[in-house]
Amino acid sequence: MLDHLVYAGPDLAAAVAHVAELTGVTPAPGGSHVGLGTANHLADLGAGMYLEVIGPDPAQPDPDVPRPFGIDDLTEPALVAWAVRTTDLDATIAEARAHGFDPGDALEMSRATADGETLNWRLTPPSAPGTLRPFLIDWGTTPHPTTRGLPSIPLLMVTATHPDPSSVHTATEALGLELLVRRADKATLTAALRTAEGRQVALS
Repeated sequence: MLDHLVYAGPDLAAAVAHVAELTGVTPAPGGSHVGLGTANHLADLGAGMYLEVIGPDPAQPDPDVPRPFGIDDLTEPALVAWAVRTTDLDATIAEARAHGFDPGDALEMSRATADGETLNWRLTPPSAPGTLRPFLIDWGTTPHPTTRGLPSIPLLMVTATHPDPSSVHTATEALGLELLVRRADKATLTAALRTAEGRQVALS
């Protein structure tokens, strides 16, 4: 199932402000990814899913490696990636490979929360920007971010466009997922969200 959507930008505060202006809901501070030079804010999308707004962490120096999700190359915020949750990451990787999609090897990750707690999880490397192939995440024994009383922005639908929709469907079909992907010149993800006033808006 969908775990979370990643909305990344070159300026974290500006990306959070854009979400707040669009939806009427301000994502809550999440924490810092120490060593990666990023921090995030989070909002609950409903049904165990959430929105991650991520960008450069002003409290950290520039990292020795590129920031994830192509953040260093972004000129404006964009919905850049999506994560699929699994409770057995190694088995899911093996099954995906058996069906023609290699999500990459598992990585150990952690994040310090705003109140000083350290969260740990495992994931596969996010795909290169523009591929729209999901990455996998396994929270293990760490409580899921949606258990932390996040502000709510209900998700209605996720759609995508891509110059080669079949390249995305190779991944989704291997994982037993469905994603509507229309053919277009540019790869995009779009989330239909319900605002605090009940209107439908698009985050892309």
